[in-house]
Amino acid sequence: MKQANKSSRIRIIAGQWRGRRLPVLSHEGLRPTTDRVRETVFNWLMHDLAGARCLDLFAGSGALGFEALSRGAEFVAFVESDKRVAAQLGENLRDLSAEQRGDVHCMNALAYLRARPAKPMDIVFLDPPYRAELLDEVVELLADNGWLSERALVYIEQSACDRVPSVPENWTLHREGHAGQAAYRLYFV
Repeated sequence: MKQANKSSRIRIIAGQWRGRRLPVLSHEGLRPTTDRVRETVFNWLMHDLAGARCLDLFAGSGALGFEALSRGAEFVAFVESDKRVAAQLGENLRDLSAEQRGDVHCMNALAYLRARPAKPMDIVFLDPPYRAELLDEVVELLADNGWLSERALVYIEQSACDRVPSVPENWTLHREGHAGQAAYRLYFV
């Protein structure tokens, strides 16, 4: 797995902050979603982002959440368990003057999902550490604890070698793709 070094940056592809580069801290297993995959995914989501409430679970670099904000999402909750990485997410929100449009929660993703949300989310980005085998439990918590709005979309990125997670019967696979070691899917709820 590629590891980011201290001077690594992610580039916001489109929207309000198009071309802006944000710093990413080095952390074992941190692998920001590539520009190519983000371009594809956000083309899929282009008609659903305006005013959307989003959850970037396992946020890491925040590439998915920041891209969503740049393209018109109303709000993004970033969940990251590493204190240093979470602090960098907060700094990036401040640098973009977007503190009112996002929150950073430094905690375990499963613990975060065990609580009920104040408001359900319209788009959820799931990109857990590869080979962590967390997706089945995460999907169950999302579905059972009121995290998803009536017409929510759930994006799942995982190792192409990992088993596809079990999803509720009412979730419909909308699109899927592969790039390098990554497999990614978008579901309608």
